[in-house]
Amino acid sequence: MNQLLVRSVMRRLVSGGTCNRCISSESAAAAVVFREVHRPSSESVVMMSSQRLRFSGQWWRMMCSTSEPPSKNSTTSSAVRKEDEKLSGDSVEKMEGEDKVALSSYWGVSRPKITKEDGSVWPWNCFMPWETYQADLSIDLSKHHVPKTFLDKVAYWTVKLLRIPTDLFFKKKYGCRAMMLETVAGVPGMVGGMLLHLRSLRKFEQSGGWIKALLEEAENERMHLMTMVELVQPKWYERLLVIAVQGVFFNFYFVLYLLSPKLAHRVVGYLEEEAIHSYTLYLNDIDRGEIENVPAPAIAIDYWRLPKDATLKDVITVIRADEAHHRDVNHFASDIHYQGKKLQEAAAPIGYH
Repeated sequence: MNQLLVRSVMRRLVSGGTCNRCISSESAAAAVVFREVHRPSSESVVMMSSQRLRFSGQWWRMMCSTSEPPSKNSTTSSAVRKEDEKLSGDSVEKMEGEDKVALSSYWGVSRPKITKEDGSVWPWNCFMPWETYQADLSIDLSKHHVPKTFLDKVAYWTVKLLRIPTDLFFKKKYGCRAMMLETVAGVPGMVGGMLLHLRSLRKFEQSGGWIKALLEEAENERMHLMTMVELVQPKWYERLLVIAVQGVFFNFYFVLYLLSPKLAHRVVGYLEEEAIHSYTLYLNDIDRGEIENVPAPAIAIDYWRLPKDATLKDVITVIRADEAHHRDVNHFASDIHYQGKKLQEAAAPIGYH
């Protein structure tokens, strides 16, 4: 409504008239501008600046047209007026753009310009270049924690029982299996890190870096999922299954970690061992040609610093190495609890993927 009023006032000013009409029009325009200043929304800043510029430009043109009599150069003066209008319009657009930039960066949270090593713009917001790494492929994949205590056996057979419905549902669809596996594998690190964070706040004590280590694990598993989604588009019933499984597993692991952290970490250690086995079967099918060795997604190339011509086999290889590192971290955390110590008494493996 205010914009309509301003436009009507401007048209009256351009049309000219007596001095009294000009003064009254100027007063009306000033009143509109005054009301716009007191508007509570942030858009009024941009509107007020543009209206002021339009008003001053049109007032100046009106005064020039009323003070100078018509002459032979009317065509030239008309062209000058059009050029002035164009310049004033460009100035308004520039001013509006500058105002918007100033408003959007008012809190100082605008993202700085980030580039890759080759000078191209960094395309990802979900992770930054300093969070990327090259996977350690030299890790021993054959390590296995032999269950000895009662809780170890409970953890081991719980994971083995959970594998049965997974094998029946997915069979040899390793891409879909990996996608489902990563939706589950990203939960324990987040739950453990959250509970350790609350414990640290509650007891006014350091965590020994374990909060960060577990949250890094959760973020790494989530990046596995983001990569698998690029390779395998989940169907609607698989999405529903993810929602159901995540809801059940989150609450199960939350309660389990509260009751027995050493059992919770041991369960995750055995889950990671099963993940290594599943990804090995995935690689075997790629080597046999049963699964096409397609080019690696761009997100995987940047996250793991893979070569530009990397393939699906390279992606699965680095993911399997990550799972082996998560296996070691969780078995190590469980061993600390079995020794009757707290996690903060041992240095956390931060950055150990």
